[in-house]
Amino acid sequence: MEYSHEVLNMCNVAKGANHGPAPIPEEGKWVQSKEIKDISGLTHGIGWCAPQQGACKLTLNVKDGVIEEALVETIGCSGMTHSAAMAAEILTGKTILEALNTDLVCDAINTAMRELFLQIVYGRTQSAFSEGGLPIGAGLEDLGKGLRSQVGTMYSTNAKGVRYLEMAEGYVTRIGLDKDDTVIGYEFVNIGKMMEAITVGGMSANDALAKFTNNYGRFNEAVKKINPRRE
Repeated sequence: MEYSHEVLNMCNVAKGANHGPAPIPEEGKWVQSKEIKDISGLTHGIGWCAPQQGACKLTLNVKDGVIEEALVETIGCSGMTHSAAMAAEILTGKTILEALNTDLVCDAINTAMRELFLQIVYGRTQSAFSEGGLPIGAGLEDLGKGLRSQVGTMYSTNAKGVRYLEMAEGYVTRIGLDKDDTVIGYEFVNIGKMMEAITVGGMSANDALAKFTNNYGRFNEAVKKINPRRE
């Protein structure tokens, strides 16, 4: 290591305050993290691209500094879905420091990784006070049965009003209106469960569609039921 002439001629002063880093909460214990391997936790974060055209929700499960599980969910840009496929393959097995300094293909995913890194290294994880943390596979619980992202898609114009297109429950097929043309409920198909019944259970498409079509609110009382994509 090279020192300047001025530093070489300075006298030594003992370091008094040497108590190490402040401990952070990690998986039910307090840890003085000094190296990447000291970091563990599961957490979520949101990222966005420079033109703010799309966003990414990233979930990471880190054990001893290494990303053991990753869930990448994107919305708003068709190219992001392919970026997410590559990022999901890239992330696992890397330390969080490696992942922070890796090109994760998409701006939004890179930004999400940055936000998660800050949460994780500062002890702000979802599992900070969960003893032993969460098992590998906990990220899938966010998706629920059918393993589909929780998506809400609504469209509205001042001229024609609102159209519900997708809810957490599923793909909206019809909107129920009352006598004043106000929305009072909707009909939806749980696509995840429907596809699972067809591909795994061997059910016919028509039977699966009927079984996993349901409604919410006062849909059955509606005086008018419209297709939000065509009417």
